[in-house]
Amino acid sequence: MTTKIGFIGGGQMGEALIRGIIQSGLCAAENILVAEPESARRYYLKETYQVQPFDSGVPIWNSCATVILAVKPQVMGSLLTGSKELITAEHLIISIAAGLPISFYESHLSGRQCKIIRVMPNTPALVLESASALSGNKNSTAADMTLAKSLFDAVGVAVIMEEQYLDAVTGLSGSGPAYVFTFIEGMIDAGIKTGLARPVAETLVLQTVLGSVKLMQESCKHPAVLRAMVTSPGGTTIAAQHVMEKAGFKGIIMDAIEAATNRSIELGKK
Repeated sequence: MTTKIGFIGGGQMGEALIRGIIQSGLCAAENILVAEPESARRYYLKETYQVQPFDSGVPIWNSCATVILAVKPQVMGSLLTGSKELITAEHLIISIAAGLPISFYESHLSGRQCKIIRVMPNTPALVLESASALSGNKNSTAADMTLAKSLFDAVGVAVIMEEQYLDAVTGLSGSGPAYVFTFIEGMIDAGIKTGLARPVAETLVLQTVLGSVKLMQESCKHPAVLRAMVTSPGGTTIAAQHVMEKAGFKGIIMDAIEAATNRSIELGKK
């Protein structure tokens, strides 16, 4: 990719994308422009990644056809309003702000006819292992979607889908790391309760989770099949499974994700 890519916002998620894009070879560092209000953060990004930092978005809109909006949802409206005169139909705008529907951007940029892609990534992007879902407006072409997907594939795995499903994605993978961390924390505490030292419990739990995910990815087997491989008649695993089934473990997870999805819908309406 020889064209320039612009970022409005150089926080953690923006940095993760910058790192992934550079490491994947999609775009050279000198062709990445970043607008970031904090001078210390601009200095860090320039020294660490050799990108071009600016204290305003004007150079970004003037120089880059592809612009990634990596700012908080609560400031997005003022950002779009303040930048509207700089935005043209040639711009491809990619936003990672949670909860804001494509209609939000179109209403703030009415008359500009620009291409808008909404993305729901998650925090493992910080270690280049994000799960991201993308949806584009009617002006976004197949080539635009392919370009956007390549950018987010650089920090994990990205899928393209209709916007109506993004609230479900938010509830599942957007908030998903929190559920996983809660489960991991519970397993570690259980190890400590049964007599293991915390460092030992942490090491064993993290490797167990990592290994289980890798086993499922590489075997392509249904989780129930893999679970059965561990579950011997009258053994320890079935005893634990019995407790989880009585507590409605899977039902709790399903209810939690449905609650997060419904909350995402509520926030989008606001």
